Amino acid sequence: MKKGICSFAFSSGMTLNEIFCQAKDFGFDGVELCMDLQGELTPDTPDEKISEIRIDAEKAGIELYSVTSSLYWRASLTADDINERSTAKHYAKKQIEAAKKLGCETVLVVPGHCGVDFAPGMGMVQYDAAYERALSAAKELSSYAEAADVVIGMENVWNKFLLSPLEMKAFLDEVNSPYVKAYFDVGNVLINGYPEHWIKILGSRIAKVHFKDFKRSIGNINGFCDLLAGDVDYKAVMDALRETGYDGWVTAELTPYAADNTVMLRHTSLAMDKIINNF
Repeated sequence: MKKGICSFAFSSGMTLNEIFCQAKDFGFDGVELCMDLQGELTPDTPDEKISEIRIDAEKAGIELYSVTSSLYWRASLTADDINERSTAKHYAKKQIEAAKKLGCETVLVVPGHCGVDFAPGMGMVQYDAAYERALSAAKELSSYAEAADVVIGMENVWNKFLLSPLEMKAFLDEVNSPYVKAYFDVGNVLINGYPEHWIKILGSRIAKVHFKDFKRSIGNINGFCDLLAGDVDYKAVMDALRETGYDGWVTAELTPYAADNTVMLRHTSLAMDKIINNF
């Protein structure tokens, strides 16, 4: 397995080049880039800048393998508003285009939502309508992804949607494309399930894996914590990943908790080494 980290885990104000160099210094193999409306990687970033980002990563000895995005908390693939759904699909296509130019193999896409407590402005969507809209969008985007040879990873998030591994499996099987898989987040399922169950059920449908940890005793968004400080049974997680044959990227998805985040980066790198090598 290869050890990666999300670009938004680094201190604000850092350039991507600085992020690549710091990630390398702390022992990470790669960086997962985040597309947003601001910053160096946006839906409108010109090709010249994307080439520069790729070259900077290569010079730093960092692999670029995935593009995530915060844009799905602005526009959802399952929104009641058809224009919002169209915007979300536009964002997904821009992610795919950028990923191909950057040499990445995967993009992370949020499949939609029925409600988002931490983004109340997005409103509530009827579950069956959300399912049909997400399915339609995934099928449409699969052709775009196939043409670019980039896999879409649908992430399990706190969206009150696709709440069980059996449902996620059925959804992906209904899409029926090798270019639409799961981007499995270990920490996100802990609030109502067990990551090792999800891994065994999804199996080869998993394209990428996010590592984070969570304390059930807190039970809300404040429960996310440093790796190995929460309730994720990482031995069971690693046993399940190896049982299913997963040997791809595992990515720390954390946010910096201080202006100087070097302590967090050092701890995360060492914790990931322990998880990968000792379990």
